[in-house]
Amino acid sequence: MSDHITLDQLRARHSWEVIERVRRAKKDSVAADFARQAKRLPIRIRTAGLGQALAFLYGKSDSSGKDGKGQLLCSLADWLLQQRSLAPWRKGSICRNAVIHAVMDGNADLLRRCTEESLLYLQWLTRFAEAELGGGDIDE
Repeated sequence: MSDHITLDQLRARHSWEVIERVRRAKKDSVAADFARQAKRLPIRIRTAGLGQALAFLYGKSDSSGKDGKGQLLCSLADWLLQQRSLAPWRKGSICRNAVIHAVMDGNADLLRRCTEESLLYLQWLTRFAEAELGGGDIDE
């Protein structure tokens, strides 16, 4: 048996850890908002593009970034910038706007890679959110 871990397994593991962290926080309104926004984000990305979808979340999140939208942005930033290293993480950057700056400062190839990776990552995140946070039926 091989000890090789696939990229899809890494996505699943990171998503699971994020959902567990949100669930353990025991703030039902934040968990419900996180699940709802995670469910809607892939559709927003496909409709308006990654930059616009992230800007929407950023604009609707509270300044602390501790609501569901801010936590979703931070989770995506951590996955794309820290775990996958698709773009440099700006020193001193606030978590919830780091991925937005990376997308704005990057080229078309970076935008394409971040978009593709975001959609793949969100498949896991939305399924786990549905199962653990009661985010409603993802397919509705």
